[in-house]
Amino acid sequence: MTNQDTAMTRADIDQSTGALVVEFGAAWCGYCQAAQPIIAAAFAHYPAIKHIKIEDGKGQRLGRSYAVKLWPTLVFLKDGVEISRLIRPNDSKMIVDALGEISG
Repeated sequence: MTNQDTAMTRADIDQSTGALVVEFGAAWCGYCQAAQPIIAAAFAHYPAIKHIKIEDGKGQRLGRSYAVKLWPTLVFLKDGVEISRLIRPNDSKMIVDALGEISG
C-alpha cells in the first residue's frame, strides 16, 4: 500500500507499528523516476507493507532528520525503528531482501 504524505512528522514515524518503508525523493528526480518500476516490482511481493512516499527537498525537516542526501532513499522500519536503508537502489532483489527483514 503506497501513500504520498508530505504532512507526516518524525514523531509519527517513530510511533508507527509494524513494517513501514519511507521513500524520500522528488517527482522531478530522474533517479527517483527510474527506480519506480523496481520499487513497484519489489512491493508486489509484500503488498501488506505500508509504503509512504515523502516529497523531499530544501527545507524539508523530515528528510534531514534521516540524513537523506541522495534520492531515492528508502528507509525500512519495524515498529518505528530503522532496520535498514537503500540509497538509489538499482534492482528489485535488494528491495525484496530489505522488505523481508522487516516483514513478519
